[in-house]
Amino acid sequence: MDQQAYGREVLRLFSWNVNGLRAILKKGFADFVAKERPDILCLQEVRATAEQVRLDMPQYHQFWNPAQRKGYSGTMVLSRIPPMTVTKGIGIDRHDTEGRVLTLEFAEYYLVTVYTPNSQRGLERLAYRTGEWDRAFLDYLCVLDKRKPVVTCGDFNAAHQEIDLARPKQNSNNAGFTIQERQGIDRLIAAGFLDTFRQFNSQGGNYTWWAYFARSRERNIGWRIDYFFISNRLRPKLRSAWIAAGVMGSDHCPVAIELARS
Repeated sequence: MDQQAYGREVLRLFSWNVNGLRAILKKGFADFVAKERPDILCLQEVRATAEQVRLDMPQYHQFWNPAQRKGYSGTMVLSRIPPMTVTKGIGIDRHDTEGRVLTLEFAEYYLVTVYTPNSQRGLERLAYRTGEWDRAFLDYLCVLDKRKPVVTCGDFNAAHQEIDLARPKQNSNNAGFTIQERQGIDRLIAAGFLDTFRQFNSQGGNYTWWAYFARSRERNIGWRIDYFFISNRLRPKLRSAWIAAGVMGSDHCPVAIELARS
């Protein structure tokens, strides 16, 4: 274990949609981990299994939840701290075939990483995403929250407010910024979960995903669709939250928080 990391007064938690773990391993992933030294690193859109990837990171426990379909979706957590329990999915078969949720239980909180289904071009999957998935996932979080506080992070595939994307008017009826998807985040917040980044930053221009075309990232024409939410009662422990927009390698960048250790 990294004793220097454990000596910090805060826990550093990162979340990153890597858009393919095997690809990002060739784009500085190990350097990113060595520099930031996260205590816990949650990954989405891993698109691989443990058998397909060799990670030489003995300081981390590795937990995987791949999709049944090869090369698709999937989540993963790297943790310096051994969890008490690990749960794949939310316990509903029709939602759990794509490896989208991974839960680690620690002594004082649950950590839930999620790769939310995209509503897709033409909103082909909007009804499933907002009518079924969002509600089932929130129900799952609320059950956990009755037991102990929750930290949930990942790619939520929705910009919450106009400030969270560069071109809200042009995208008002597009996947990721429909009224239904935005209401899903409204319900999450109403249920008692805080958008950690907005506890420290109320400015626009802060994005976590950029399209690959038209120099979108260079021009900062992006969306904030990756989040850390925490149970309200964890707010006194929240020390910072930020977007690591300078980290390259994926069409998303990492997001992070620091929580005070007990």
